[in-house]
Amino acid sequence: MKKVTKGQWNGYDTYTLHSRELDVTLLPRLGNNVISIRDHIQQRDVLRRPEESELDFYLQKPYHFGIPLLIPPGRIRRGKFTYAEQEYQFDRNTANDNHIHGLHRTQAWCVSDIEEDDEGCTITTEFVTSDDPDWIRQFPVPLKLEMTLRLQGARLQQTFRIYHLGDRPAPFGLGLHTWFLLDGEPDKWTITLPVSGKYNLDEELITTGEISPLQELEQLNTGLNLQGTNFDTMFQIGNNPVQATLMHDKGYGLIYSADPEYFKHWVLYTKGEANEFLCIEPYTWLPNAPNSGLPNEVTGLIELKPEQTLELNLQLEMIYPAAT
Repeated sequence: MKKVTKGQWNGYDTYTLHSRELDVTLLPRLGNNVISIRDHIQQRDVLRRPEESELDFYLQKPYHFGIPLLIPPGRIRRGKFTYAEQEYQFDRNTANDNHIHGLHRTQAWCVSDIEEDDEGCTITTEFVTSDDPDWIRQFPVPLKLEMTLRLQGARLQQTFRIYHLGDRPAPFGLGLHTWFLLDGEPDKWTITLPVSGKYNLDEELITTGEISPLQELEQLNTGLNLQGTNFDTMFQIGNNPVQATLMHDKGYGLIYSADPEYFKHWVLYTKGEANEFLCIEPYTWLPNAPNSGLPNEVTGLIELKPEQTLELNLQLEMIYPAAT
């Protein structure tokens, strides 16, 4: 029987899913963030984990740890757009008075279900956006968000369900800003990311919608060593599998994959020259999508219709050296 145990982080309840290979810790009441994955086989942390002493920083920028949820991801010019005759004004929180990384920060989610069985364990959490005055002020169409984590062995499945509770169509985008650790050894790690091009940015770091050839980054398709890389780069997936593979030269690593029907873009981010971290970020929509003038098939903007339920799936699976 696999199990879920309860703990605390700075006085907030945590829930840890356990398997022989992994411990996965969720912090529901501070943003529903997966704040830690501990790999027992390799005896290492997989994700950038917030220390208890970093509470103030976490509250200010929760998307700097773990697997934070971005709704929607990326920048929106001046935080403003109109969709289906509804005006939206997000708070401006960047230079140039733009908005970045959505409305989800440290909202409290509720645990609605826990299941434990011989194959694995599961936790489900939920949040209704109209319960947050700041959210509904900026995105005045109510949604119910639900997330299920299922841990089986070395595989973590993450499922989102978005329920439209309003009465008019609404634009939706979701991304994850997942912080994988490189342990200060970028030269020993290789990223393989099947992509077809990279998006151009304007002077305000907003995507123009134009796509450039990969050139020297073409090696991402076959395996690029991270030594000396410096990423804050958005890529078009095109017709490729939505799958990133991050491998250490000792034969361990991970495969991070997402639903190809909805996830159209990847972002790689190293926070300066690669050393401690590589963020591998799956996005459904192109930042600033509602203002881009591009069709939804290109941007990945999802139109939610009243009473619609949208399901998005991602998976993280650890890889271990073959036994000799």
